[in-house]
Amino acid sequence: MKELEKVELSIIGTISTPHKTIANIPIQSVGAKEYTGIIELEPQLTAALEGLEGFSDLILLYHLHRIDGYKLKVQPFMDDKEHGVFATRSPKRPSPIGLSTVELLKIEGNKIWFKGADMLDGTPLIDIKPFFRQVDNRPDAISGWLDSKDDDLPAKHRSDDRFV
Repeated sequence: MKELEKVELSIIGTISTPHKTIANIPIQSVGAKEYTGIIELEPQLTAALEGLEGFSDLILLYHLHRIDGYKLKVQPFMDDKEHGVFATRSPKRPSPIGLSTVELLKIEGNKIWFKGADMLDGTPLIDIKPFFRQVDNRPDAISGWLDSKDDDLPAKHRSDDRFV
């Protein structure tokens, strides 16, 4: 198989959470509302936080640094059959980038507190984007195979070892 081309990204900070291992980590931030996290942004980037305190929610992009390798087909915990990895939120991706929409609690200096921590402690942060309700919500979106599943599945389930 041909090696995939690489791109270099900067780590802008580190995410601290109560999750020390992949076992039993919440699957999505909606299922992690009881867990808080803290982002420690690199100090030289603190000025980039100006204006962010006015938002209720943030989109975090981060490196899934503890994932080794990838799979083209995976069986998500919410289904009993395999799907292509791009039709899932599996961390076993060719480019291991995580995405979480979290609730902003407060900002102090170069630190951001948030609710919805569904990532491992020590996760390298790639980017922060504000959640814009005017453009980020898609109430009529179709969710493929997931549409046939129970709406509250992410809130009820934790990860298993299928993805590690």
